[in-house]
Amino acid sequence: MDTATIREKQHNTITGTPEHEEKYFLEGPRSRLRELVFVIRIFIEFIRGFRILHFVGPCVSVFGSARIKPGSTFYNTACSMGAGIAGLGFTVMTGGGPGIMEAANKGAQSAGGYSVGCNIKLPGEQRPNLFMDKYFTCEYFFVRKVLMFKYSYAFVIMPGGIGTMDEFFEALTLIQTRKVLDFPVVLMGTAYWQPLMPLLDNMLTAGTIDKKDLKYILFTDSEEEALKHIDKYAREKYNSKRKMLYKKFRLLAE
Repeated sequence: MDTATIREKQHNTITGTPEHEEKYFLEGPRSRLRELVFVIRIFIEFIRGFRILHFVGPCVSVFGSARIKPGSTFYNTACSMGAGIAGLGFTVMTGGGPGIMEAANKGAQSAGGYSVGCNIKLPGEQRPNLFMDKYFTCEYFFVRKVLMFKYSYAFVIMPGGIGTMDEFFEALTLIQTRKVLDFPVVLMGTAYWQPLMPLLDNMLTAGTIDKKDLKYILFTDSEEEALKHIDKYAREKYNSKRKMLYKKFRLLAE
């Protein structure tokens, strides 16, 4: 028996709960008590996330690979986009980790804007970057995803991997099903995202999607064009919503 297995068994004996609870949850039915405990944990995580992010203001989320290194073209573009988004008056939200996420948060702070993140606990331990005014670390991916959609008025999709694609298609799904309305999505880097364009064209030809599903998507290399797109649709969306100034309560330690 390897060291990792022994450690996990010891953890289970002490706590009565698997270390990677989400993985075990997805393996099928478990005892009713364990399922109840899991749901309570999810509820608590949502409440903690709501408390931390309630006053961050309207956000634009920037997604992209955690593997992009400082000084690269993609990193510099993300940094510039973070500054530009902050200049529009939006809070920059990221996944809170390194790479593209760090660059966007850094750009926002350098421009004097507000910078936040929704980090995630991973086996490889993704450490929060140092350029956030506030962040929340999630245990569960689906909680993280809901929080980032809840507080965002637009998405900027920088070059990234499978996780970035997941966020992009989740956005498209919510737009298509009208769960979110007038939601602008910008894909930065036409050369990188070029293989997606024929796929979306094929979907249109086959009738599996409609032109209106892609109305607010912009493929571009221009930061200026991207910021204009965000400013037009995200600001319009924000201004059309009911604005309410929520007061902080000392009793809730806000």
